Amino acid sequence: MAPPKFTSLLAGAVVGVYLLVVAGATATLADAAAACTTWPVCAPDSTAALVALGHRAVATLVGLLVVATTIAGWRTADARVRWALVAALVLYPVQVGLGAVVARSGAAGTTPGIHLAVAVTIFGVLSLALAWQLEAETGSDDAPTEERIPTSPEPTEAADASPTFDSRRARVTATLAAYARLMKPRLMWLLALVAAAGMALAAGPDLAVETVGYTLGGGVLAIGASGTFNHVLERDIDRRMKRTSDRPLATELVPVRNAVTFGLLLASASIAAFLQVNALAAALGFVAIVFYSIIYTLVLKPNTVQNTVIGGAAGALPALIGWAAVTGDIGLPGVVLAGVIFLWTPAHFYNLALAYKDDYERGGFPMMPVVRGETVTRKHILWYLAATLVAAGALAAVTGLGVVYAATTVLFGAAFLYTVIRLHRERTERAAFRAFHASNAYLGALLLAVVLDSLAL
Repeated sequence: MAPPKFTSLLAGAVVGVYLLVVAGATATLADAAAACTTWPVCAPDSTAALVALGHRAVATLVGLLVVATTIAGWRTADARVRWALVAALVLYPVQVGLGAVVARSGAAGTTPGIHLAVAVTIFGVLSLALAWQLEAETGSDDAPTEERIPTSPEPTEAADASPTFDSRRARVTATLAAYARLMKPRLMWLLALVAAAGMALAAGPDLAVETVGYTLGGGVLAIGASGTFNHVLERDIDRRMKRTSDRPLATELVPVRNAVTFGLLLASASIAAFLQVNALAAALGFVAIVFYSIIYTLVLKPNTVQNTVIGGAAGALPALIGWAAVTGDIGLPGVVLAGVIFLWTPAHFYNLALAYKDDYERGGFPMMPVVRGETVTRKHILWYLAATLVAAGALAAVTGLGVVYAATTVLFGAAFLYTVIRLHRERTERAAFRAFHASNAYLGALLLAVVLDSLAL
């Protein structure tokens, strides 16, 4: 087993290569390549040329880091890690050579795409090596010998009576708070930001305030409706789980009939708001409500270990809604943004599943840690994080996003990766929550960068 210092070196190589991937995907570097057409150096006679020279300098340093990592791991890492490092080391000169061709040809033809694809391959190989190394370093704790779907226990009987209050004012306050909680407000800011990023990508500086208002208003109402239906459908399970046992329907603070009516009103208002924009946005909003309320809650969540992966489509739909609200269709940038959210979801939610593993097992949900164990779950978090970072790089490649976006995904992605490595080493509830919050910070910052970069174009 390689020492922790090697693991840190390998993580540094992963981040370094990702920096090159994102830099190579941005329009800023493409413009710089056209200003620095000799290789390996050119005259630093413009800002663009300085950017290109800086990129080549960073590529040299990262290449040395990959060499040092391979040497450090060759004697101590296991076979999978060693050969992954060799693959990265072999591909790196190819990547450098392609970079030279791109510089001399002025970024013309298919070479830039191949150049970027090789960089992504190196990043993927090093990410696999890091996942395997962390698995070897931390060992296997409690992974089941075979996949195990938990048996759902019988529904718990409802409480004998609804909560009591000292005054009418206390009852009204608690009831209003309960209806607000039914809407799952903690989800709203991030999903609204996803829709805002989709709109900003589609419209740029010409984004209309009216479109923003109706789209975000419809989105908030759709989230509220989906959350309310989720509360209704899971009320019996919520009583068995510690973290959900105090929900409004689990405690009978809100009657089921009232909650259903409330959810239908929210859904209707959501569709009405989306229709003020266009029919496609309204149709996608309706699909989002049905998918989360029915497909995810009733079909996926209680029946398959891939519930979180497939269920990521619910969080990805706001990206398509935001794009469609502006354009009336579904475009490639909107699809790639949705892909970022889809891949981010397991890397995000598996941390929460680790923290609440016993609770989910008590509720009968086949979450990844319950079915396949914590070791496999931690490995999947790293894999999906790497996939998310690649998708974020792809978003830069298909749009005009620039330096703010590139710096954000590299810096916050590195911070997210750091917490995931600590999760592997510490294997505690606290570490899982740390990685969970880091995932929120990464996506929130990334989406904000999309909006800022898009509006500045």
